Amino acid sequence: MNTKYIDLINQTFYFPQEEFKLEDRHLQFHDIDLMQLVEDYGTPLKFTYLPQISNNINRAKDWFAKARKKHKYKGKYHYCYCTKSSHFKHVLNEALKNDIHIETSSAFDIDIVEKLKKEGKISDKTYVLCNGFKREQYVANIARLVNNGHKNCIPIIDNYEEIDLLSQEINGKFNIGVRIASEEEPKFEFYTSRLGIGYKNILPFYRSQIRENKKVKLKMLHFFINTGIRDNAYYWNELSKCLKVYTSLKHICPSLDSLNIGGGFPIKNSLAFDYDYEYMVDEIINQVKMFCEQEEVDVPNIFTEFGSFTVGESGGAIYEVLYQKQQNDREKWNMINSSFITTLPDTWAINKRFIMLPINRWYDSYERVLLGGLTCDSDDYYNSEQHMNAIYLPKYNKEKPLYLGFFNTGAYQETIGGFGGLQHCLIPSPKHILIDRDENGQITTELFSEQQKSEDLLKILGYNE
Repeated sequence: MNTKYIDLINQTFYFPQEEFKLEDRHLQFHDIDLMQLVEDYGTPLKFTYLPQISNNINRAKDWFAKARKKHKYKGKYHYCYCTKSSHFKHVLNEALKNDIHIETSSAFDIDIVEKLKKEGKISDKTYVLCNGFKREQYVANIARLVNNGHKNCIPIIDNYEEIDLLSQEINGKFNIGVRIASEEEPKFEFYTSRLGIGYKNILPFYRSQIRENKKVKLKMLHFFINTGIRDNAYYWNELSKCLKVYTSLKHICPSLDSLNIGGGFPIKNSLAFDYDYEYMVDEIINQVKMFCEQEEVDVPNIFTEFGSFTVGESGGAIYEVLYQKQQNDREKWNMINSSFITTLPDTWAINKRFIMLPINRWYDSYERVLLGGLTCDSDDYYNSEQHMNAIYLPKYNKEKPLYLGFFNTGAYQETIGGFGGLQHCLIPSPKHILIDRDENGQITTELFSEQQKSEDLLKILGYNE
């Protein structure tokens, strides 16, 4: 009779998988002994597995290289990292090992770029694409970067005022891009993205503000779909509309030579995850080439801005089940030793689901449970998996500790959760571990940050001078 947790997993998924396997009855993630991590550092615990950042970058580069070769695509491909996904130095240091470029979204991003330049991690040849709504400080920082010789800094124009604002601060000529305000899917509460300039207004905007402006040169058209790169009619229709704008602009603007298709590659959120990245890249390159040939214009250089795809699958969190509360005949609450709202805020804010698996006790019988966090907030819970409307875990036993891992959490959670600052109900941020491999391929660990102490929070609150 198959009643053990491992039986449930084997009946539901193909297991083991590339990054997940069992060793000595304990879960391993990319060959990392997670129980050893728990024994060495305790819980709650967050970790970043740095090599996965490089792995994903090079996977994407390979897909684009194959597609360009197959379709004899003459344009170049440039991989940019979307820094807002995770600004941490260890993330940027790992990503920049792979000859990539950077996309920024606010003023302080430029300070990070300048730090990286001083350290020799990037150079004037590195593309810095500046997205976002630009006000005084952001404009001033972009201008400082360009005026100091970074000619491959390309501000992406988001509204009608930005060219004038940048022109007042930047000495001499500079390159720009223009962002298209894509139309959202019908289920959205609004019809058109607040970011960028509408499809119908791009050409009039070029004629009125760019064509006769001797100070600016239009190099890039930026296109991004909020729901990501998906194989559905909505995405291909929006891409077609974008290419129509690109080719129309190219006919009257010879300097335009690049198309930025933004980010939007999904990351694995379930053991049942299925997404054909290689097909999607191949079809995008094919569509761009065919459209440009029909309109008799040169194909553009392709830029992408992958953020979650770059860093998301490098992150994880480990918690311990502290106690089980039986609240009624059917609902059992396993209480973890941290908070979902503070450590994985997307589970609360947008109902996002991550891969969730126990670290130990795979050969015990299982039960259906809900997971609760430590805050006194009714929304601090996690109640279902991406592939099913319930959570099943090894049965609670106060004599046998149960540890839970949440995986592919590396994008956005620290910044949205306010890393190093106040947390809801003053739940402390967990310690954070960096995991790497040495030159011999052996796993190494390093403590990046300790768990917050009461003194840290009291100081922020003004109680400790």
